[in-house]
Amino acid sequence: MRPAILLNIVYHLRAGKACIFLSTLLLCGLALPARAVDIDARAKAFDRYFRHMMAGKSIPGGAYVIVDGNRVVAMDTYGVRIRGKAGKVDSDTVFRLASVSKTFAASMATILEHEDRFSWNDKVVNFVPDLSFKTSSLSRQLQVEHLLSHSSGLTPNAYDNYLEDNKPLSKILPKFANIDPRCTPGKCYGYQNVLFSLIEDVIFGATGVSFASQLKKRIFVPLKMQNASVGWESFMASDNRAAPHVQTGSGWRPVKVEKEYYFAAPAAGVNASISDMAQWLKAQMGYYPKVLSPEVIEDMTTERVATQRHMRHRIWRDYLSHAGYGLGWRLYTIGDDRIIYHGGWVAGFRAAVAYSEKLKIGIAILMNAESRVISDLTANFVIDITGKGTPVTVKASGDR
Repeated sequence: MRPAILLNIVYHLRAGKACIFLSTLLLCGLALPARAVDIDARAKAFDRYFRHMMAGKSIPGGAYVIVDGNRVVAMDTYGVRIRGKAGKVDSDTVFRLASVSKTFAASMATILEHEDRFSWNDKVVNFVPDLSFKTSSLSRQLQVEHLLSHSSGLTPNAYDNYLEDNKPLSKILPKFANIDPRCTPGKCYGYQNVLFSLIEDVIFGATGVSFASQLKKRIFVPLKMQNASVGWESFMASDNRAAPHVQTGSGWRPVKVEKEYYFAAPAAGVNASISDMAQWLKAQMGYYPKVLSPEVIEDMTTERVATQRHMRHRIWRDYLSHAGYGLGWRLYTIGDDRIIYHGGWVAGFRAAVAYSEKLKIGIAILMNAESRVISDLTANFVIDITGKGTPVTVKASGDR
C-alpha cells in the first residue's frame, strides 16, 4: 500500500470516522479513467457494503440493480417482504417507488409534449380550471412546465399534510385559493406533490387517455416492466409485494399500506420491482430510443431551476459543484459529469435511482423500510464510480 494512502486512512481514523472505502480502497485510492471503470469489481464491493448496511440497520428487505450501458452488472436482493414471515424478497417483488414515480410522470409527459399533444408553455388552468391562487392573475402564469420542475413558486410541499390524511386531490385543490406563490412561477424552486400531480389532468385533457393507461401502453409494456403498475389497487393485487415498515422502540414493524400519496399518482403512485428498475435505467440512459428518444431524455435533463440548498446536503455537499432540477429529475454536477437522480420516501418505503450521464452507469435501490441508509448507499456508489473522492462516512447508529 502506498504511504500517502496509508496516511489518508490514519487521518480518518484519528478523526473518529468509520469510513467504508469500497473499491476505492481496494484500488489503492487511484481513480480510474472514465471508461476504464472496473464496474464489476465496484459492483462486488457495493454488494458487500449493501449487505453490511442493511444488516447493521436491521432493514427487513430490499433490492438493488447496477447497470452499465445496456448490461445488468449486478441485481440482488436482501431479506424478507414482511418482517417475521418467511417470504423472501426476489427480483420480482413489488415495492412502492414513492417520489421516484415523478421520473415516470415526467417521461410520459415529455413524450406527449414532443408529439405536440400539448406545450410546456400551456397554462395549467386550461386543463385544471378549478385551480386558483389568492391573486387570480398568478393562476394564469402557472405553466405545465412549472408543475414538473417544481418551479410554481409555492412554499415547498404545499398541502402535503392533506395527502397524508388520505384526502383526494378534489378536496385539496380549493385550498390553493388561500395562498400565493412566494415568487413568480418559473423563478424559484419549491418541491411539490399536489401540484406536480396535476400533470395527470394535463395528460388526460390532451389525450383523452388516463395517466395509468398511458404509462402501461407507452412505457411499461414496451420496456417489458412486467411488475410495474400505478395505484393502490394494483399494488394490493400483487401476491409478491413488500410490506411497508416503520421503526419503533422494538425495531421495524410492518404497517398497513395507506392510500395517502396514491391520490397523487404522478408524484408517488407508481409501483415496480427491481427487475423493472433495471429496464427503467437502461431506457433513461438512452438504450430504448423507440420508447424514450434522445430528444426526450435531453429535454427532461435540461435544468429548469437551480436547487442551491441541495448543495448543503450532508451526503453530497463535499462533491457537488452545482445542483438543479429538470423535469422529474434532480441534476447534480460532480466534476465533469452529471448525476441524474431521484429519491423517494413514503409510508414505510424508500427508493432511489441514479445514473452517471457521462459513464452511462446507473443504480436503483428499493427498500421496505423508512431508513435514510438508502442515501448513503446511493451516494457511496456514485462517488465511487466517478472517482471524485473517498466515499462518504457511514453515519452512527440512530440514523433513521
